[in-house]
Amino acid sequence: MSKEKIIGRVYETEILAKALNSEEPEFIAVYGRPRIGKTFLIREFFGDRICFELTGVNQVSLKEQLKNFAFSLKKEMGLGIMPQVPETWFDAFSNLEQFLDSQVLKQKKGKKVVFIDELPWLNTPKSQFLAALEHFWNSYGSKRSNLILVVCGSAASWMIQKIVQSKGGLHNRLTRQIRLLPFSLPETEQFLRSRDVLLSRYQIVCLYMAMGGVPFYLKHAEPGLSSAQIIDKNCFSKDGVLRNEFEKLFVSLFDQSELHTRIVENLRKKRSGMTRNMLLAASKIPSGGTATMILKELEESGFIASSTPFGKKSNDAIFRISDEFLLFYFDWIKPLGKRDAGEGYWMSFQTDPKRRAWAGLAFEGICLKHIQKIKNALGIGMVETFHGPWYYSPKHTDSDQGAQIDLLIDRKDGIINLCEMKFSESEFQIDDDYSEKLRRKAAVFKNVTKTRKTIFITMITTYGITGKSVSRDVISNELTMESLF
Repeated sequence: MSKEKIIGRVYETEILAKALNSEEPEFIAVYGRPRIGKTFLIREFFGDRICFELTGVNQVSLKEQLKNFAFSLKKEMGLGIMPQVPETWFDAFSNLEQFLDSQVLKQKKGKKVVFIDELPWLNTPKSQFLAALEHFWNSYGSKRSNLILVVCGSAASWMIQKIVQSKGGLHNRLTRQIRLLPFSLPETEQFLRSRDVLLSRYQIVCLYMAMGGVPFYLKHAEPGLSSAQIIDKNCFSKDGVLRNEFEKLFVSLFDQSELHTRIVENLRKKRSGMTRNMLLAASKIPSGGTATMILKELEESGFIASSTPFGKKSNDAIFRISDEFLLFYFDWIKPLGKRDAGEGYWMSFQTDPKRRAWAGLAFEGICLKHIQKIKNALGIGMVETFHGPWYYSPKHTDSDQGAQIDLLIDRKDGIINLCEMKFSESEFQIDDDYSEKLRRKAAVFKNVTKTRKTIFITMITTYGITGKSVSRDVISNELTMESLF
């Protein structure tokens, strides 16, 4: 094992370590969006324990997939000539069993790992791949206490439906599962430092707002460049690695990618989020099984997220874009089309009002991903809470004013934190008007919800707050971006 190269992923490596030290056969599913580091994690953790590795190829025939299997087996067996290409997946797994039972492998002590990457791509139409995999595990793998079978896939929804929640021959066969998510802010900082990219936390937040915590994106950050320079080079230069990323991303992931694209395009128009019915109506997609599948695929892949507003039922869940790069793409990259942005394009927007508006929304999204960090900073890390948005739209006949809260934390200890998240390049200035806006928002919330709990207005900013209107009768808690790390 070469675990020293793995950055972060503490929870995930603990799962893999338990499998490695187990005295039982292990069947592990790992899934998550492309570029997230699934393959790297498995290869680096298990190292030379991997005795066979097969990677599916996208959009090729059954014959080509089986030829790829034969080549992988040749490589692992150290043969000078290509073995016979199996005619079916049942033949292929039979060949794999013979290899795993060979004298060469019997001499190796400890667990042996079979790693099948991009599993969904192997399941071509009428190939019977899943049936053969089921047979391999049920008749062979589940009886070998020294075997670990790891299957990976970027099509998260497919992995969940066909493997994790299988209703067929793999039902309840998994022993462990890992949904690999993007790096958090502290993991991103650790990853960048390991590559000698030494940025301040403010600069890291700026970079995260555009690229998120996707390792493949972050690895293109070069030492000695500011976050703005890194974004310029990778997102706006003619050969930038992220310039055409979106087009490749959805097409490789989703069979009906034009419908998935329609969903996210409509979500980005309303950053506060949309209900399912609103979203499908705007996207001109009929409600039904197809719509449910599309939303599930986008959510399981981490591109969108849903949350139930305070006081509402699950049917009233709000969907929003949760992937930082997706938001950045629609606001900044897509409008360029095929035009050359020119050198220093992103640098020229650093003081632009449009950039400030985008940054504010992006910072809110980051805060929503780091709820546990916020709870820890408030000293309620172990307290049971509900967290989510809240909104109130008065009827036309009402004289009341509406209010929207992007994040509230309803605590079991009789407190509700109403969180205001603000991004700024220095301390956030609170004047009389803003102070009054906060008072009114808290008053509307208390009046509409009839809550008896104490309301704490909580400010989450980059560098803290300032201004003569800052007072404890308005703002109870003040957190900075340091709390997110």
